[in-house]
Amino acid sequence: MGYAEPLEDALMKPWFAVFAVTATLSASATATAQQQELNSLQGTWMMESAYEIKADGTRTTTYGEHPKGLLIIDAAGHYNLQIFRVGRPSFASGDKARGTTEEYREAVLGSSTHFGTVTIDPAKHQLIFKIEAASFPNWEGQTQLRDYAYQDGLLTYAVPASASGSGTVAYSVWRRSPK
Repeated sequence: MGYAEPLEDALMKPWFAVFAVTATLSASATATAQQQELNSLQGTWMMESAYEIKADGTRTTTYGEHPKGLLIIDAAGHYNLQIFRVGRPSFASGDKARGTTEEYREAVLGSSTHFGTVTIDPAKHQLIFKIEAASFPNWEGQTQLRDYAYQDGLLTYAVPASASGSGTVAYSVWRRSPK
């Protein structure tokens, strides 16, 4: 009876080794398949969510719980990105040139837009945005790096604290629109 345990252990060890190797290869194949799926950013992406992590670790949602966003990237890497907070107040005057200070503030802080070119560096897991024009003029003419993750069809990237100037890291989560 004392000999059965070592025999069972001996039989189980190769099984666990095969299982561990299979799981590792499967995870690697999944990561490779996901990366191949993302090799081209070309297409239309719809915003899933956007949130910020402040320097003190608190989570906020500048654009609300369900922001509207659209990211379009063509075959040459030209992009146009728009994010809007749902429920921004309309201008009472109905005239864009005659808004109140608060209406202008809400319009500006409730949206983010920019365009230019974007490339992907899969080895560094970074998107490289060369921003031509932006609703935040300080970004115009800049090249900005965004660390990204791509999992389960979702592209998530982080706008670093240095880009915000406030110590806040902003996250944008996008899903490729069906063709």
